[in-house]
Amino acid sequence: MTTDPVTGPAIIGWAHSTFGKAAEPDVEALLAGVTGPALEHAGLSAADVDGIVVGVFNGGLSRQGFEAGLVGAGTPELATVPAVHTENACATGSSALFAALDFVQSGRGRVALVAGAEKMTAADGDVVGDALLTASYRRQEERAGSFAGIFADLTREYFERYGEHGDTLARIAAKNHRNGVGNPYAHLRKDLGFDFCSQVSERNPLVADPLRRTDCSLVSDGAAALVVAAPDVAAHAPRAVGWRGRAHANDHLPLSRRADVLAFSGAARAFRDALAEAGAGLSDLDLLETHDCFTVAELLQYEAFGIAEPGKGAEVLAEGRTERDGALPVNPSGGLKAKGHPIGATGISQHIMAALQLTGEAGDMQVPGSELAGVFNMGGVAVANYCSVLERIR
Repeated sequence: MTTDPVTGPAIIGWAHSTFGKAAEPDVEALLAGVTGPALEHAGLSAADVDGIVVGVFNGGLSRQGFEAGLVGAGTPELATVPAVHTENACATGSSALFAALDFVQSGRGRVALVAGAEKMTAADGDVVGDALLTASYRRQEERAGSFAGIFADLTREYFERYGEHGDTLARIAAKNHRNGVGNPYAHLRKDLGFDFCSQVSERNPLVADPLRRTDCSLVSDGAAALVVAAPDVAAHAPRAVGWRGRAHANDHLPLSRRADVLAFSGAARAFRDALAEAGAGLSDLDLLETHDCFTVAELLQYEAFGIAEPGKGAEVLAEGRTERDGALPVNPSGGLKAKGHPIGATGISQHIMAALQLTGEAGDMQVPGSELAGVFNMGGVAVANYCSVLERIR
């Protein structure tokens, strides 16, 4: 933990719902369940909030739009606080958080409330599938049939280039489900084991060949909220987790325009730029919370981030480097794979998971001695890429 004074925006409080099939009927109720508790955790009240940024993907999951207004609808004392809504596919939560950071860093406000949520399980499967396809370039990629189908295409290309790696994907799934057992917020807290994850079965069918159900993140409801404060506020807060570096990088939405679709070039650039701003290297990170919407996404991120050479991600897993007790624990929370993926909440949730580690409050998920954490969240097929390097300030 650094002893330096707070010099930039910092996270000073948070709240996180349990992900899964929620009793709350809609996004309004999910947001209401985390906004008040996040402020309470920060030691603040609604009167202290200068701005609200809301991350909800929707994409047709709900007929209710205008999500910026839903915070005030569910929590009337926040109704007159300026509020905006952001959407950036599966990186919606991080886009809301980065907008709040810009708001505070610019001096427009001293306290920003960031909240993200999604209600997914109430929609029919066809509706969910169609909503997720809006995060692709439908003109060309809708032919894949589903968002899982698009990642299945990437998986087949990876296998053709580097050999069949079904067991590699199963090891990622098994790792993340094993980690998810210790996460009280996770949708699925069950150690499924490598054997189950590696085999196609009635309980683990193919979703989009060669991706099995255990290779795909869960359709979940959930919400998460953060309070971001200016240095003078954070200096007196119960806790402060700050950014040593952050970056946002984009890539072509149409995959056909990329030189190498497996390179995840935008993701690599965001990760590299955030580390450079932090003055840190890969070996300085104590953990990484990353966007495993599909197991192949985590595998490609290993290679984009330099954790492994292209085509060599399997070696990282075989050596245990990304296990919770490895050189760089990846997704000690269980990731999207076990924790769930309520889209608007995901990026915010990932930052909370990292903050819990840095403040030593991660419980059974705790990676001992965590001082520097990476967070990577992407929208679409690594189109909108957000990376944070976080440290505890006080």
